[in-house]
Parts: sequence; C-alpha cells; structure tokens
Amino acid sequence: MKKIRAAVVGYGNIGKFSVEALEAAPDFEIAGVVRRQGDKDKPLELTTYAVVDDIKKLKDVDVAILALPTRLCPEAAADIVALGINTVDSFDIHTSILDYRTKQMENCKKAGRVSVISAGWDPGSDSIVRVLLQGLAPEGLTYTNFGPGRSMGHSVVARSKKGVKDALSMTIPLGEGIHRRMVYVELEPGASLEEVTKEIKADDYFAHDELHVFAVNSVAEINDLGHGVHMTRKGVSGKTHNQRFSFDMSINNPALTAQVLVNVARASMRLAPGCYTMPEIPVIDMLPGTREEIVGTLV
Repeated sequence: MKKIRAAVVGYGNIGKFSVEALEAAPDFEIAGVVRRQGDKDKPLELTTYAVVDDIKKLKDVDVAILALPTRLCPEAAADIVALGINTVDSFDIHTSILDYRTKQMENCKKAGRVSVISAGWDPGSDSIVRVLLQGLAPEGLTYTNFGPGRSMGHSVVARSKKGVKDALSMTIPLGEGIHRRMVYVELEPGASLEEVTKEIKADDYFAHDELHVFAVNSVAEINDLGHGVHMTRKGVSGKTHNQRFSFDMSINNPALTAQVLVNVARASMRLAPGCYTMPEIPVIDMLPGTREEIVGTLV
C-alpha cells in the first residue's frame, strides 16, 4: 500500500517530535523537512532526509505538517494548499479559529485540497472531548483547567519580544477555567524587565489571564516540556440533573501535539476538499488501518 508522503515545515520542538511521530507511523514516509536555513548546519538526526528552505524543492508531498508559530500558520497554509498539498497545523488562538477556518475553506475549495487547523491537544483533542461531554449533558457547564505546565504558544510569543533572549511561559490552573501565566524571561544585555513586561502584557495572547513576569539567568535551567489538563462537566442528560464527567491527562506538550498532527495528516487524505477542525473529523479516520479492522478491535 502506498505510504503517505509528509513534509515537516519548521523544526522547533513540534517539528522534531513530528519527525519522530512520522518515523513511528506505519503508513507514512518523510518527504523532507523545511527549515529557514535549509540544509546548513543540518542536524544529525536528519541525515537521511532531504532538508530544504522551500517546500517547492521537495518531491511528491501529499501533506505538510506546519510546525510553525501560530501566527505564521494561516499564510503558510494558504500558500501550500495552492501548490496542491494538504496542510495540518496546531493554530491555537481560540478566538480566531472560526475566521481562519472560513478563509482557508475558500483556499482549499479552490485548490481541491484539505487543511486541518487547530489540531493540537487544545484546541484539538480537548475540543473533541468538550463536544462529546456537551452531547452527554446538553445543559450544564464545562471547565477546562490547564497545567501546571509549559505553554508552547505563549512561550514563543514572549520570546519574540524585543530584549528577550529566551522565555518560558508556565500556565498555572486556579480552578473553574481560570489561569495564571508565569513568564520567565532571559533578557538580552541592557534590556529592561519593565519594558519587556509591558510588551508581553500588551499582546492579546496574555490579555485574558493573570500575568506575572520574572527575569532569570537561564531559561534552559528551568525549562520543562510537561503540561496537562483537567476538564470537568456537570450538567443535565435529558431531564436528569447532576451528571458529572471528568477528563485528565499529563503529557509532554510538543510530543502529543506532534502525534495529533500526524493523526490528522492521515485523516486529511480521507476527507473531501475543505478546511476542518478536529471535532468535524471522524475519529476513526485518524488511525491507521481500515475501518473494518478498527471496528473489529476497538468498538
């Protein structure tokens, strides 16, 4: 059976774990990796793969895993589907997902290709759980509590601010879906913590939660890729009250995100042209094998 040829675009934390997840998947082969610097200073673990600075230099790519900062994903997805390549990404600005989906839907329909957006663990796999819980108790409240753990998206945004050499953003759950952001910054020489803090607070990524920013000598000494979620719902099934549900996981953040991206890359090959979020995709299509094999073993 012909394997799916996937390219990994970007080679930070998610890109590295995406390569590992693809290597472990029985139905994929790696078409190559796209990095800004191309094959200059090529990492040893990529020795056997094509490493380029433009996806156009790779051959026969079926799907591109966009392991890029969130704000770069919409433009990259639009450009790549126009080349006739499916895309998947972990775009994580919840309030912008619908707008991104609407615009990318037009691009996908025009190109006859598929994009799966916001496919990490939140948004992503947690989104599927929230939809399921709401179906089980249509009336009620769901609380999603993250952490304690490292937020990759928030860390990337903090790291992008002027005067910041490196940054770590930790999400601390306060309960009932309320969170505190603890941002640890390694400053460039001469940079002001006060000015950096103002820059971070002004960014919409951090506008909705309590925020504290601290200067540290070395982010590498405190870095941790772990994260987690505790989701609860209390509601009503039919007319019966006090239905309670709970979902927990403790994870390596980029490793799980990468696995989800590989799963939806597989599903993208089974979908009609268009742009999708994870709750819109049959879960069974995210697994390798035929539907008959999966139904026979997991249902």
